[in-house]
Amino acid sequence: MSGDDRQNEEDRQSELAREHKERQAKRAAAQTAKSRRNTFIGAGVAVVVVAGGIFAATTLVNREPSKVSAESTPSASASASTAPSVTPSAKTGPVTCTYKRETGVPNKFVGLPGKKPNMKLKKMTIVTNRGTVVIDLMTDAAPCSVNSLSFLAKKKFYNNMKCHRLVTPDVSGVHLLQCGDPLAKADGKNPTDGQGTAGYVFGDENTDISLSKGVVFMTQAGDAMGQNNSQFAISLSDENNQIGSGYNVVGVVSEGMDMLEGLATSGKDLLLNDADITGDGGTTAPKNPVIIKTITFK
Repeated sequence: MSGDDRQNEEDRQSELAREHKERQAKRAAAQTAKSRRNTFIGAGVAVVVVAGGIFAATTLVNREPSKVSAESTPSASASASTAPSVTPSAKTGPVTCTYKRETGVPNKFVGLPGKKPNMKLKKMTIVTNRGTVVIDLMTDAAPCSVNSLSFLAKKKFYNNMKCHRLVTPDVSGVHLLQCGDPLAKADGKNPTDGQGTAGYVFGDENTDISLSKGVVFMTQAGDAMGQNNSQFAISLSDENNQIGSGYNVVGVVSEGMDMLEGLATSGKDLLLNDADITGDGGTTAPKNPVIIKTITFK
């Protein structure tokens, strides 16, 4: 083989190696995106049989927005950028909220919220054993969601409740803290963590905001729509933006974000629940518990 032939062969091998590396990178990126999306989508509505009871497992899903439960239909004008600001949409008239009793899931029922929300609520403060979180509310855009949270807070529903789910990008492709299951043990062992609610559901609203860092939103069961309950989550990373919108956004964290981001930096800080009946890691809990002491509104 001449010198030119050897050079041509080396060039060809180098080009093949480069193309192979590019294909590997594309496959890896595609797999990562698929993994992150599946964290929210799951496999549809998970119906689980436990001790003779049948109920839908509560997990995060990606879905198209549905009609809101309020008679008015305020549009979501707040943006969800790296540092989202709260710019509530203007009210279009009197708001009436509808809440429906739901007995087919494990629950702690303390009553139904009133139909007329307090539209003057601006702040939600969560005091935990790890620190305090203040949330600027989007009450004009999510009146029924805020009304539900406020009602449950007044009933002390959230007092001394453990946040049952904390996930990091290296484990699930997303980064968030989820709370609101009154029956959760958050010990990495309880198979039904994540299914508990307040025993009622309500419709979707303010669903056009992506889940950037600091966004607080309601979660639902399976791939359901209009099935919001007592559970809510806080986005801890802008990586969640790729999931898109479709969740009831109630507000944005204005104080305490540093503490929230420090709750877990990797899967080593989590309790992986092999007994999770949904099989989707929905109850990955923090090793150092996050316990809600009180939630107040003003």
